[in-house]
Amino acid sequence: MSGVFTITLKNCAFFAHHGVFPEEGVLGQRFFVDAEFDVDALAAAETDTLDGTVHYGIAFEVIRDIVTGSRRQLIEALALAIARGLIDRFPEMLRCRITVRKPSAPIAGILDHVQVSIEQFRN
Repeated sequence: MSGVFTITLKNCAFFAHHGVFPEEGVLGQRFFVDAEFDVDALAAAETDTLDGTVHYGIAFEVIRDIVTGSRRQLIEALALAIARGLIDRFPEMLRCRITVRKPSAPIAGILDHVQVSIEQFRN
């Protein structure tokens, strides 16, 4: 028997230097990340322990380390790195959906934010 739970980390905020333009690498900006992942955590829920589920505090640290780590030009590349980093770190994770928002994208116009999402599945 299995029990698939969805865990969500919403609106994680980080300051980083991703972007195509040179000034983005110098000035940096805020990025917001949503991470949603499915975990077969029935055993963890039944025993009320972290064994067999994803510790969302550690998941946050994985996301933070990737976002604030190596600079990437595309937020698509950033989202992919986060998804792969989480799937690699947590064998219990069945599916991971990552959304990266960039509210200060250098666009000549008014907008709330640019965002990209990716979904990865465990092979």
